[in-house]
Amino acid sequence: MINKEFFAALELLETEKKIPKEVFLSAMKDALILAYKKQYGAAKDIEITLLPEKNAIKITAFLTVVEEVEDKDTQISLEDAKLIDRKYKVGDRIEEEIDGKEFGRIVAQNAKQVIMQKLRDAENSAAYEELAEKEDDLITCVVRRIDGKYVYVEIKKLEATLAPSDQLPNDKFFVGERIKVYVKKIRQGSRGPIVQVSRTAPGFVRKLFELEVPEIKNGQVVIKGLVREPGYRTKMAVYSEDPNIDAVGACVGNRGLRVSNIVTELGGEKIEIIPWCEDVLEFIARSLSPAKVIMVEANEEERNAKVIVKDDMLSLAIGKDGQNARLAARLTGWKIDVRPYSAYMKHKEEEEAAEAAAAAEQADAAPAEEKAEATAPAAAEEAPAEKEPTETPAE
Repeated sequence: MINKEFFAALELLETEKKIPKEVFLSAMKDALILAYKKQYGAAKDIEITLLPEKNAIKITAFLTVVEEVEDKDTQISLEDAKLIDRKYKVGDRIEEEIDGKEFGRIVAQNAKQVIMQKLRDAENSAAYEELAEKEDDLITCVVRRIDGKYVYVEIKKLEATLAPSDQLPNDKFFVGERIKVYVKKIRQGSRGPIVQVSRTAPGFVRKLFELEVPEIKNGQVVIKGLVREPGYRTKMAVYSEDPNIDAVGACVGNRGLRVSNIVTELGGEKIEIIPWCEDVLEFIARSLSPAKVIMVEANEEERNAKVIVKDDMLSLAIGKDGQNARLAARLTGWKIDVRPYSAYMKHKEEEEAAEAAAAAEQADAAPAEEKAEATAPAAAEEAPAEKEPTETPAE
């Protein structure tokens, strides 16, 4: 059953699949024990020893010496034991070596199935441990098959799923093609690790910039925020504490080479890179790039911001279907209300007119009240005085 080639295969397995040969040997022992018990009885007490140095296997069955046998598979009477060796006494264990050639074809097949399952489990476990470190990372993988709208890629000998919602609108894949994906989530399933990958997650763009821009990789430039509508537009805020480093310029690259490489990977998705700043009002104004902002009014308690832009910048500030303003709101975390300058001025003029009218009305009301207060004493003076009663002397 066991030969030199078998143990040589174990060495090769350990090298190629990174599975320690001890794992395989353990699986082999368990499989042979199970196979033996299926053929000769589940109650049998056996031990299997693999001897790689001798390219051999040793199968040993044990019988316990007892006064009266209750289980012939695991026990032997003292009388029969003494026939083997007069030194045996009750409680001793007798070893009996079994020839491995006695295993039948069905038993060998069962052993093979157990071994293969153990190997799959060990391989999946090793792959999961190795791949778990890749979560929230960028990986280049190979497309293995396409089933309808679902694309299945191979990562570390494991199959990962690229769902329709994780594909860009312009993505087209072919079997055998090498593509970049973002490892979104890894979890252990009943049949091995389940890997979910994405090309639409914000992390995909973030990792592409880390790959393309050394200043981001080494921490000189920090991505403060990143939001995207996959396939259409990304807004990213960057910052550097080093005054000698232009954070936006570093991301764009010489003649726009760095950002253009990322845009190509994203199938033409537009990328806007803005400088982050601590001043909230200024950051909100910058977030609406490429529109130029005139003024920002903010309500910090409600986190609402009213942004005023020139009339000819309104459509640019809002964007197609509100996309630019929507991404700016997500990037800043503020609710943004974009208004044209003319409407703002008209509203302000109406407010000023209303305030002036209210002030005039109040001014008109004031003299009437003063006149009423002034005429009240005069009326009191014109009224006849009451005649006081006189006393008449008593007769």
